[in-house]
Amino acid sequence: MVAEGTIDAYEEDMNLEVGTEEAPMLKPAKVKIEKVEIQPIQDNKKVVCYVKHPEKEELIQISSLKFERNKKLEVAGTWISKDSEGKIRKNSALAVLMEKLGAKTIKELEGKEADTIEDDKGYLCFKCY
Repeated sequence: MVAEGTIDAYEEDMNLEVGTEEAPMLKPAKVKIEKVEIQPIQDNKKVVCYVKHPEKEELIQISSLKFERNKKLEVAGTWISKDSEGKIRKNSALAVLMEKLGAKTIKELEGKEADTIEDDKGYLCFKCY
């Protein structure tokens, strides 16, 4: 159901066509994590980092990293996976990011600087290798 007053905007959006411009991609750079949020996604939780990129005025969201696992580079999301003690599972992508940046807790990621790299789809992720 569309709220009254937004019907015109809704109808306008319903008639949008595909344009010719792609979203500009940011180049890999060192970023600063300004804010960290835990977002529920279906039955799981993911850590989303809001980072300051030198090419963009607004904060951007990064929630994945590229790291080495089994002698291969892998891209994985910063999902919260807990062990039997209720702590972040060792060697999970989130644990790798935290260890790389020297954060003992998720909250301690705030204020840290991290390198980024493109994933296979051209989006930025944290570089943890």
